[in-house]
Amino acid sequence: MVKNTRDEGRSARAAAVGLILGVTEGRLALSDQIAAGALGPLDGPGRARAQRLALATLRNLGPIDLILKVFIRKPPPAEVRAILRLAACELLAEGAAAHGVVHEAVALTRASGRKGESFSGLVNAVLRKVAALPPESLSSKPAQELPGWLRGRLMSAWSKAATQAMEAAHAKGAPLDLTPKDGDVAVLAARVGGLVLPTGSVRIEGSVQVSDMPGYATGDWWVQDAAAALPAKALGAGQGERVLDLCAAPGGKTMQLAAAGADVTALDLSAARMARLEENLARCGFTARTVVADALYWEPDEPFDAILLDAPCSATGTIRRHPDLPFVKDSAGLKEVFALQAALLDRALGWLAPGGRLLFATCSLLPEEGEKQIASALARHPDLSVDPAAIRLPGIEATWESAEGGLRLRPDYWTDRGGMDGFYLAMLRRS
Repeated sequence: MVKNTRDEGRSARAAAVGLILGVTEGRLALSDQIAAGALGPLDGPGRARAQRLALATLRNLGPIDLILKVFIRKPPPAEVRAILRLAACELLAEGAAAHGVVHEAVALTRASGRKGESFSGLVNAVLRKVAALPPESLSSKPAQELPGWLRGRLMSAWSKAATQAMEAAHAKGAPLDLTPKDGDVAVLAARVGGLVLPTGSVRIEGSVQVSDMPGYATGDWWVQDAAAALPAKALGAGQGERVLDLCAAPGGKTMQLAAAGADVTALDLSAARMARLEENLARCGFTARTVVADALYWEPDEPFDAILLDAPCSATGTIRRHPDLPFVKDSAGLKEVFALQAALLDRALGWLAPGGRLLFATCSLLPEEGEKQIASALARHPDLSVDPAAIRLPGIEATWESAEGGLRLRPDYWTDRGGMDGFYLAMLRRS
């Protein structure tokens, strides 16, 4: 049977509209919607397209709404608004051909419900006006603002200018970073057509199908943001060392530790996430002891030489990859998360062998989940100290080091290279 390309495109767009509505109206994370079957019967390319369109629209929602507001006197129903937002993103952010975008948006509107037909004329008229705008119309608008609960915290911590720079970085999205199994970044970069980053990751620009790239099936590398690759490097696990990767899934750090020759135990609370970690280990040919347990109650058989605690957090450092996060999260529960991090840190410190070390990390932009968390730990444990030398890795800039000796990474760093995730890490040792 010959596939109808137009129908496939419409199905992907319809799925993207559903994802956008799930985020903006239902406050449901994209990952949760997809896990629940939101992409339905779409094939691989269709699923990828739907996700790409939804992500691009969410990254540009604020600027798109400013543009649409000029042409709409009052907001249409939520589904029609989502169709307009998606189509405007295709026209202005992706430079798609106007005829196809407008035609499909009108068709989606007509199929959207009882009132769909009555709004099809509006959609047609508005999008034709949007299509006539100059290419820079979207990029000239201020970047999508973070929600007030987060924006205020970041401005207090890092300044208004830094927060705006982070918002601009979020709008650009995130390239694909790879960690080579054998550590040879030059060979991997040449093989996949990537760029070697100063910290030792390989960056791929543009859209690619990860599973089709050379070396994926044979486990020669894994996907891992350049910032996320730094905690395991800072821990510096050696051959035969007993190392605990705490809150380990999806396994990028576990594989780094195993590649260094460490005897790794990977622990995570989620069985589903641990299954994914085990799949990644198998693909890359690594072995590690895997444990599904609550770290607040689990007890190891013997102490560890080193522990990497990538603690549960607000994940605010990953917004450039997950633009749905600001729409589905708020400040509720933050204090509980801060307390959980402290409890995990205190518990893990008790599992260290004499002379052992613990690397604390979070993919957060909030000082309460980084600098302040470490300051509190030092106050609770007088025999504890921060080892600033551990985070002075190749490619790290001196200005990224925080006052207490940790490493503060932000998405507005490396703007000329495509940025990085927001992260914090610090090495703790008992004196």
